[in-house]
Amino acid sequence: MITRLENMSARSFVEKFATIALAQDRALLDGDTEKFNSLYDEMDAVSFALKNLAGDQRSALLQLYKHPNAQVRLKAAISTLAVAPGPAREVLEAIVAQREYPQSADARGMLRALDEGSFVPS
Repeated sequence: MITRLENMSARSFVEKFATIALAQDRALLDGDTEKFNSLYDEMDAVSFALKNLAGDQRSALLQLYKHPNAQVRLKAAISTLAVAPGPAREVLEAIVAQREYPQSADARGMLRALDEGSFVPS
């Protein structure tokens, strides 16, 4: 179920984003694809809402680059590729280098897609 996002502050969106990513991590560990997919949709809604705040507030997610959970860092990096491509790429590369699975595989795939031009951040 997607949470109502009206009138949330950028800070609240960041907290919501991290909560969703942590739940995604749990769903991955549990092998609960249905739960993960619903959380994916919810995270997309939060990212879209941040993008549509005055001045595109996705940069607020940069604070999650230092989060202890790899899923939170991965999703924050992917969601900020359009607004902070260099730092986001560094986070993805660090996840790969630290071999944090399964996120490492996702980060490696995203880096490949960026290098091949099959993913263009928007």
